Amino acid sequence: MHSHAPLIIDVAGHSLTTLDRQRLAHPLVGGVILFGRNWNDRGQLTALCRQIKAVRQDLLVAVDHEGGRVQRFRTDGFTHVPPMAALGEMWLRGSRAGDADGAAALRAMNAATAAGFVLGAELRACGVDLTFAPVLDLDHGESSVIGDRAFGRDPRMVTVLAQAVMHGLSQSGMAHCGKHFPGHGFVKADSHLAIPVDHRSLKTILADDAAPYGWLSASLQAVMPAHVIYSRVDKRPAGFSAYWLQDILRHRLGFTGAIFSDDLSMAAARQIEGREVSFTDAALASLDAGGDMVLLCNQSVVAGGAPIDEAIDSLSRAVLEGRWTPSAASEERRLALLPRAPAPEWAALMVNERYMLALSLLPG
Repeated sequence: MHSHAPLIIDVAGHSLTTLDRQRLAHPLVGGVILFGRNWNDRGQLTALCRQIKAVRQDLLVAVDHEGGRVQRFRTDGFTHVPPMAALGEMWLRGSRAGDADGAAALRAMNAATAAGFVLGAELRACGVDLTFAPVLDLDHGESSVIGDRAFGRDPRMVTVLAQAVMHGLSQSGMAHCGKHFPGHGFVKADSHLAIPVDHRSLKTILADDAAPYGWLSASLQAVMPAHVIYSRVDKRPAGFSAYWLQDILRHRLGFTGAIFSDDLSMAAARQIEGREVSFTDAALASLDAGGDMVLLCNQSVVAGGAPIDEAIDSLSRAVLEGRWTPSAASEERRLALLPRAPAPEWAALMVNERYMLALSLLPG
């Protein structure tokens, strides 16, 4: 048995196929990331999550649910959680109105906790374990990809509101992941399509975009690095850089949680120092740099999932040939993200007082 299951893969449909089950049973697979195509309604999603856990209880079930435009499940009772920018706006409205005692900031913080709770509780009630949120990127007004997914421009406000969202998520029993370290908000390019390059100095980035990661080091359970090259710091994108992940994130900023690669099927992930690389090369580069888990998204629908099988085989070979050594510490970090308590029933959640209060606190 390998002591480390780094692969987070996806499944094609509304329920598991025999092939899906075989892949999920593989000891190198540590979890599943769900997408809109895995959603029909709540009953179906709950059954799918149960099927995944029936293969292996320790598999992590994850999804991108941030609120706003990044929310995979939106119908059959799921609350449309507002974009994080709406919470930042609540905070700023008060300071613009001359709110000297910071009451608006505190109301925004409470609303952020409510947003985290609603988001997390609804997902937990369907059997999901982790959401790739909150976005800690700063809104520099440049990035088409980030935009209203960010709380705002000021790293202090972003930190406080993110902490509140994380608090709400943890009240609901949901694990979280801050992203995209050390900051994706300054670059224009979309890393799904190209490799963005940020030319700022390390000092500037640490004082601004990366600041929330240091301030939240005692709270963050997981972090996802950006597929961005910070050219004055390292020629590799942050997710493939031992300097960013170990020297800066772990040692300088004190982060002790799990590091997930961003989706390694993205265009930006398949280029390292000007070389075209395979998914396995990218996965090994990410793990060698200090990552704990690697995401391979939307590949179950390509050639019957051939890229996933190839990734599992190549990674197995890398272990046998000694090109990659599984990490017990990484596995511990993965297991720490699994829920501690059973998920609530949806019907019970709908009449839960904390949930009803949280709904009333969301910005309109």
